[in-house]
Amino acid sequence: MSGKSVSGFSKFDKIQKLRWIDEAYGNNEATFSSSFQSFWLEDVHVQKTIDGFSENTVSNFIMPFGLAPNFLIDGNTYCVPMVIEESSVVAAAAAAAKYWKDRGGFKTTILGTSKVGQVHFIWKGSRDLLKKLFPELEESLRINAASITENMNKRGGGISHIELLDFTDQEKYLFQIRAHFETCDSMGANFINSVLENFAENLENFFLTHKDIPDHDRDLNVIMSILSNYTPECVVHAEVSCKISELGTFANGMMAEQLAEKFRMAVRIAHIDPYRAATHNKGIYNGIDAVVLATGNDFRAIEAAGHTYAARDGQYRSLSYCDISDGIFKFWLEVPLALGTIGGLTSLHPLAKNTLEILGNPSAEQLMRIVASVGLAQNFAAIKSLVTTGIQSGHMKMHMMNILNSLQANDKEIQLALQNFENKTISYSSVRDFIESERNG
Repeated sequence: MSGKSVSGFSKFDKIQKLRWIDEAYGNNEATFSSSFQSFWLEDVHVQKTIDGFSENTVSNFIMPFGLAPNFLIDGNTYCVPMVIEESSVVAAAAAAAKYWKDRGGFKTTILGTSKVGQVHFIWKGSRDLLKKLFPELEESLRINAASITENMNKRGGGISHIELLDFTDQEKYLFQIRAHFETCDSMGANFINSVLENFAENLENFFLTHKDIPDHDRDLNVIMSILSNYTPECVVHAEVSCKISELGTFANGMMAEQLAEKFRMAVRIAHIDPYRAATHNKGIYNGIDAVVLATGNDFRAIEAAGHTYAARDGQYRSLSYCDISDGIFKFWLEVPLALGTIGGLTSLHPLAKNTLEILGNPSAEQLMRIVASVGLAQNFAAIKSLVTTGIQSGHMKMHMMNILNSLQANDKEIQLALQNFENKTISYSSVRDFIESERNG
């Protein structure tokens, strides 16, 4: 096992993989592969479970697991676990949660929970005939998938409706079966994909055997069957509001009325300018992703849906909104969140299980409400900072410990640095120079 090319790597056990890493990339085993081994868990059973989440695993990548308390959501108070490596995110969420707890908290509404799957296929026959046969085809699809959907139906979910889409004006002979699903408390990806593959098989059989389809049109070519991560019918609304007079006063002596108007304009800019919208929405996902990760859900799918939703009218825009009317400040967002609380990593990952327990073992709908509220809190904190002190002041204070740790500062140096920079601009170079000056007497 030498060099950077290797055969049969997936068949190596973890020790063999680490030996190969040393020979191909490391200087010596003590300083390279041992660093990977140092992050293995002592509990062999749990480590084996985590290894099974992916392929060719050699170690665990550690992320901070933090808590943001005081989230008052629909009358219930939550302490929300968040997994994120970015400084100031958890602190900002917790600060926004405390701020709005004193002003009525977050109010949420589930606008829909439907998820989507697609079967894309090519057929060269008559479009009118296909549309005429579709009700019969739909019944056949449902009957043949019954063994897969039975358990989900018992839980109150299953296939809600099926539709035929004609894309032949954009791509010759291209059609789509689009199915809408309710998956209860599971995210449902495996369930949906199993149903869709069953649809594809039955679709081909239907065209091969149906008496009204001419022999020369029996050839149907299924391109692919897959769920869509765009879930515009699985959406939650979260909002906060209060009288402008109750907003309080802010940094630099800014009064409530000025804050409200600058805040509203900042959100408006994110609706007008996609460059600003991208950063604005990234801030929302700082909060959303952190909770999605902590619960063992798929943050990549969540982001894909959200960013597509943000561009649903043809321009990428803010996911949040702000309005000032009749002396009331109102701030809200609507975001697609296809989440699950049973199955997958939510059941297998020990910290994901702990997260759900801390949240009171919520249903999927309750988790949607919590996650959306954290995203809104994060957005509120970011915009408030932007229109008052600026984002960098608070962010760099939170980043201060990362700088000091990178400089290997001892406890005394850390204390002196925190005191020195309490009211000063923080940068890596300024902190480095301060530490060096202390070490040089």
